[in-house]
Amino acid sequence: MTPDFLDRSIFSLINERAKALEDKLQCDVIFYHGQIHPALFRTFRDFIEEVKARSGHDKNCISVVLRTAGGSAETTEQMVRVLRKHYQTVNFIVPDVAMSAGTIFCMSGDRIFMDYASSLGPIDPQVQLPDTGDLVPALGYIDKVAEIVAKKKLSPADVVMLKSIDLAKLALFEQGRDLSIDLLKDWLVNYKFKDWKVHRTTNPGTPVTGDERAARAAEIAIALSDHKRWRSHGRNLDLEKLKSLRIEIDDDSDNTELSGAIRGYNDPMTGYIDRNRVVFYLHNRNVQDY
Repeated sequence: MTPDFLDRSIFSLINERAKALEDKLQCDVIFYHGQIHPALFRTFRDFIEEVKARSGHDKNCISVVLRTAGGSAETTEQMVRVLRKHYQTVNFIVPDVAMSAGTIFCMSGDRIFMDYASSLGPIDPQVQLPDTGDLVPALGYIDKVAEIVAKKKLSPADVVMLKSIDLAKLALFEQGRDLSIDLLKDWLVNYKFKDWKVHRTTNPGTPVTGDERAARAAEIAIALSDHKRWRSHGRNLDLEKLKSLRIEIDDDSDNTELSGAIRGYNDPMTGYIDRNRVVFYLHNRNVQDY
């Protein structure tokens, strides 16, 4: 058997599993693997337009199976704009991991599906430097500067560090942090919390106000961006940690039919990607060559 034959066989199975998940969720399903990078936006835009044009469902709904280490908050905003242009309902499925900007991406969804082995990550947007084009995590830099400035007495190393700071880059990192928090608050209020009409725990049955939705969204955004709380940029935030922040997650750990359909699609897809060391990949059963 040639590699081409093997690939065709693998993708025949993956497409069958994708259709099974679409039928289960009654919406279009796509797989997104890789960084959220400005250079990938047009590819994503064109891909979503083609998925919508070839859609086999009339529910105006899409579910994004997401696997990412994060990336640019600005690009995340653009991608959300594309999804919301073409679909009324947008859900995210995280079978494995979605970190940093991936967490922000998920918070733009109407629903987030995870299980006990899934994780999101703290918010630490990667800011693209104008001189090199590199994506650099913002919050670690900001936190270190704040730590030094807060000291009553600076060491010689601290003085050298402060003198070396590029204020333009620091401002860029602060803007990236603030944008991430603002996006998350906005999307939670408009999408995740849109059906939160009455209180279920505190004052059960009483109406939820717009100010209360905004306050809860701000609380979540600040908690997810608090690196002193999570200790690490790469900290895995599992279901229990996310629920402690009062983020509503659809837990499919014990829903064997749904989790089986999700893993049935995700596992051969990620197995193929990892074996072939694919850096970025988009998949939909009706669309080729992305």
